Amino acid sequence: VSDVDISSLVDFHKSHGKAITMTSVQPEGRFGALELDGQKITSFLEKPKGDGHWINGGFFVCEPKVFDYIQSGDTTVFEQEPLQSLAKDGELMSYKHYGFWKCMDSLNDKQKLNEMFDANEAKWKSW
Repeated sequence: VSDVDISSLVDFHKSHGKAITMTSVQPEGRFGALELDGQKITSFLEKPKGDGHWINGGFFVCEPKVFDYIQSGDTTVFEQEPLQSLAKDGELMSYKHYGFWKCMDSLNDKQKLNEMFDANEAKWKSW
């Protein structure tokens, strides 16, 4: 669930001429992060955004040649071989989204999103 600006995503995709653009996001960290020097903690950050990593945000813009990377049949896992091959061939670009993004992979995620909606804090709501 996100407030990705789809028009900006499409414009970015058109600007680079590659086969596919993946929206990348930095989710909220689940745990506090420690920086260590041996066993001495030199820094502590409570749940840093993204834990320093960008992840697949689930929004894509694709050119038809993406189908050339997908094996026939229903067994292809898009996030495995096709995306790995597209990245290897230099055809996978990242549109970095800095706005609101939350996954809904679990009942807990669903409950939190419903709470946000009920509290009129649904940052993804545009209607």
